[in-house]
Amino acid sequence: MAGAALKFAPGELFAQAQTAAQRYGKDKLIVRSMRPPDFETPVALLDSFITPNELFYVRSHMPVPQVDPSTWSLKIGGEVNSPIALSLDEIKKLPAVTITATLECAGNGRAFFEPALAGIQWEKGAVGTARFTGARLSEVLKKAGVKTTGLNVEMHAADRPPGTMPAFVRQVPMAKAMHPDTIVAWDMNGQPIPLPHGLPLRAIVPGWEGAYSVKWLNALNVLAKDSDSFWVATGYRYPNRRVAPGAAVDAKDMAPLTGLVVKSLITTPAAGASLPAGKIAVGGFAWAGENDIAKVDVSIDNGQTWQAARLTGEQARFAWRRFEYEFAATKPQSYLILSRATDNKGNMQPAVSQWNPSGYLWNQYDSVRIEVKGA
Repeated sequence: MAGAALKFAPGELFAQAQTAAQRYGKDKLIVRSMRPPDFETPVALLDSFITPNELFYVRSHMPVPQVDPSTWSLKIGGEVNSPIALSLDEIKKLPAVTITATLECAGNGRAFFEPALAGIQWEKGAVGTARFTGARLSEVLKKAGVKTTGLNVEMHAADRPPGTMPAFVRQVPMAKAMHPDTIVAWDMNGQPIPLPHGLPLRAIVPGWEGAYSVKWLNALNVLAKDSDSFWVATGYRYPNRRVAPGAAVDAKDMAPLTGLVVKSLITTPAAGASLPAGKIAVGGFAWAGENDIAKVDVSIDNGQTWQAARLTGEQARFAWRRFEYEFAATKPQSYLILSRATDNKGNMQPAVSQWNPSGYLWNQYDSVRIEVKGA
């Protein structure tokens, strides 16, 4: 019947979701959308500093494109002296650098906002850390000779929108584009970037929300003004003042979303775990975009008191930092474990995230409730 909604039995829908994930080697991830693929990493699988490629979350705005690295080119135009197109081999001849970066979808945590918001209902796992190898974006742009009139760089992707949906475009100001840690990457964790992560080339804009790290990058357009693309002029914007939950926000009171906010994630113990009385090990990661993590505090008494966790393991400018804490659970009861991070600029995770109409930047205290059994 024309116009009727498609209906699937629960088992059939689950099977379709599994097939969608397996197609991209993501069978351990949570399927948030099959078309386009949006896959979330279960928190328990985020317990290592580097997130393996097969466990890294996937965010797609449009269907994954068909690509052929042998014929791929990156076009550079706009406010440049010599518009050019570089092949992947030509880009790989530029000096290679490796950047360790935590990428997080701006909407990670959207499912927890009240009132509820439209969009992919990410919980905690639209985040991961990887080592990306590529050429500095500044070196690529220099090949075309950026004019002094160039203020912004538009980044275009090869995925094509269905129907009348606008093509995916992001914009970075020239200072961020020319930053030595902003790169165009062809390698992820020692392997060619997998297809759902942008094969053969993606931008890595470290410290900024994940959508800036454009996948399937195929064009750079240097602008003397702001882009008028939907994704810049209308999408990915955030209120420039606090608003009440559920309030309408005028477009003039919105500004482009750029960096990430300070945040922590408890990866162990698992929520709902039942553990014997004794020492309880707490671990997780904290990150703050372009800022460094200064400390992480943990509470086991509903936030009445806080104790400093240890910062351990590898440290990289744009990557999350491991934290660890241990406490003695001496009697059988329920424990709510809370974590809050503070960055080197003094920004601390809030007790309540700031509501916004797109459900971005959820970062209130992380929490895990466990049950401790008697001896």
